[in-house]
Amino acid sequence: MSIFKLKSLIRIACPKRISPYLEQELIKLGYTPDLVDDTGAELMGSLADCMKLNLWLRTAHRVLFLIDEFEAHHPDDLYKNLLNTPWEEYIPSDGYVSVGSHVLEESINDTRFANMRAKDAIVDRILSKTNTRPDSGPKDDKTVLFLHWKEGQASIFIDTSGETIARHGYRQQPWKAPMQETLATAVLMSTGYNGEQNLINPMCGSGTLAIEAALIATNTAPGLMRSNFGFMHLIGFDFSQWKTLRKEADQAIKPCKGRIIATDIHGGAINAIRENARLAEVDDIIEFRVCPFEETNLPKEGGILVMNPAYGERLGENEELVSLYASIGDFLKQKAQGYKAYIFTGNLELAKKIGLKASKRIEFYNANIDCRLLEFELYAGSKRIPNSDPRTERNNEEE
Repeated sequence: MSIFKLKSLIRIACPKRISPYLEQELIKLGYTPDLVDDTGAELMGSLADCMKLNLWLRTAHRVLFLIDEFEAHHPDDLYKNLLNTPWEEYIPSDGYVSVGSHVLEESINDTRFANMRAKDAIVDRILSKTNTRPDSGPKDDKTVLFLHWKEGQASIFIDTSGETIARHGYRQQPWKAPMQETLATAVLMSTGYNGEQNLINPMCGSGTLAIEAALIATNTAPGLMRSNFGFMHLIGFDFSQWKTLRKEADQAIKPCKGRIIATDIHGGAINAIRENARLAEVDDIIEFRVCPFEETNLPKEGGILVMNPAYGERLGENEELVSLYASIGDFLKQKAQGYKAYIFTGNLELAKKIGLKASKRIEFYNANIDCRLLEFELYAGSKRIPNSDPRTERNNEEE
């Protein structure tokens, strides 16, 4: 039986604090996760499902397909168990294979050794069955396997993504400290953005938030921008099935209903976002302008405003940031009435300089930095932001 017809556990990995948004995506795609935890979700499915997930998921990093799991307390145990797996049915003997891993095992001091023993077992098995062995190494552009080995329990997966799908393929012109695509998508999802509202992104930088908003608004699958995935390098890969999935995704693209406006004071940033948006084929959707954030034109009908200002490491390191956050507060109070405004920051002391009370504080990580997405409901006709939910009030005070 072709491996593409088998069903097994699928593990979808994502960054911490993003799994609730991954779960939303899976449900929208018609899947019901059996498990959602801090770093991903799990469900039963086939490699055909993995193809669809790789094509459509915006908040995931990798889609892993379980091949085998077993007890192993020593590298020799790992080797012997992996030698029994029919790798010659999955990996071309003239192909290329790499192994990545997450290992917490007393007998292993260096993860690279576990990877090497796994790779040795796999290529030795294929050599014994076909008299030919695949090449192997660190590259992730062919067949990729993932070993999870913790406290005597080992699982081996096919990494159907290959290169991480956190990169959506358009960000060729980065600006200073760009936000990763998966985080940008989760931030947008947490605001309730669905493409029908106006989305305003002052201080846009290289434009990841604005471009991801355009992809959401047009229902463009992020995987359409990639030509290579790990599943393509497995025995039994059906290119015609992949073409059908891509065709269906192309047909699902729709017009953008709301406006997307991206501004930045630096012309270089706007040049970067224009080029990135062109590569994503959404440059005709986003309205670009070089200007200070205070001069961003806000549509009268309201919408969602998202800003990701610099936040430094410590208050007092840069007095300009203190002034910047105070200016952001003035901008919101004076010009953004009728909007829901969101400020993404990793410095809550600086956030106090905004001078407005957040109605929500949504937790995220940006790499290993503990961050918050602060929500401000700016009601038209009033500079005061009411907070009708006493639970939110208490949470804000505790924060």
